[in-house]
Formats: sequence, C-alpha cells, structure tokens
Amino acid sequence: MSISKERWAELALHPVRIRILRSVAGGRRTARDVASLLPDVPQATLYRHLAALVKGGLLDVVEERRVGGAAERVFALAPGGATLGGDALAAATPADHERYFTVFVSSLLAEFARYLARERVDLVADGVGYQQVVLHLDDAEFAEFARGFGELLQPLLGNEPREGRVPRLLATVLLPLDSPPPPPPPPNDSAGP
Repeated sequence: MSISKERWAELALHPVRIRILRSVAGGRRTARDVASLLPDVPQATLYRHLAALVKGGLLDVVEERRVGGAAERVFALAPGGATLGGDALAAATPADHERYFTVFVSSLLAEFARYLARERVDLVADGVGYQQVVLHLDDAEFAEFARGFGELLQPLLGNEPREGRVPRLLATVLLPLDSPPPPPPPPNDSAGP
C-alpha cells in the first residue's frame, strides 16, 4: 500500500472507521453485513465512512453484484489496509505513536462502554477480563511467544459469524518495561570491626 503514515492515520484512526476495518478484517463484507455488525452506526454515517476507506485505499471493492435494482458492493481489506507497515511505523515520531495509541485505547474504552450499557451485563458469564502481567523474556523467548500466540490466533481469525458464535474483542499491547535496578550486593559479613 503506498499511502503515507499521515494519510493512513487520518483515515484509520477514527472511532467508526476502526470498527469498520475490524468488521471487514479476515473476510468479505457488504455494507449490509457491516451495518448488521455495527447496529449503532447510522446508515448514512456508515456509507460515508465506507466510501472514505475505499477512496483512501484501506478497503477494496472486490465484487459488485445486482440485488434488486441496486448495485451491492462487497468490501475486503486492502493489502496492508488495517495496519501501518514496518517502514511507516519506524518512521513515525513518538508524538505519532502517542496519537495512534490514544485512539487505540479510546476505541477500547468505547467498546467497553457499549458493553456496560447493555441491558444484561455479566462479566464472568460473558468471559470479560482485563489484566496486566509482566513476562520476563529474552529475545528468543519473546520470538517464540509471539510465534505461538500467532499460531493460536490464526485459525480463529477466519471464523465467520454464525449462530452461537459471539464476537469477542481481543486487544493486545506489548511493550518493554524499564528494567529494575539490580539488587544491592549482600553485606560483607567477613569484615571485622
């Protein structure tokens, strides 16, 4: 994808567009499909954002078919449409990353608020959880963890909606922490008074 990081951020880092990209990821969706996955988004708003994502190159129209008298477009993520490439991430400034991360976290807060606004909320029964853990890993262990995590997720990403399947949002944040200072050396008991 030949889109600048600034243009990608302008297009993708929007609360409704993030949700649209997420709903299309891993499959092909019509506007009607996306609307059924995002029932709180007004139809005119949804169509406006779909058009912006197509025009900006983040979504592709992979098929057009006639339904009744209207043309129905089928959307899929453009290659690299949902994420910035490695070069663009490396070129992003700390301020860029702070902005990207703020929108990411804001979208999580909005999803959690939507969940809490439901008529019935049962965190245990619904499998809702949030936690932070620290993993002490060297580079090889981290690479193995990332590979295993990816292998675990990959087959699940292609699951299509169907009766009994609940869409579940999994968000990950991995970042190195500052290493704590080494502990002080033990007192030397062999020294005399």
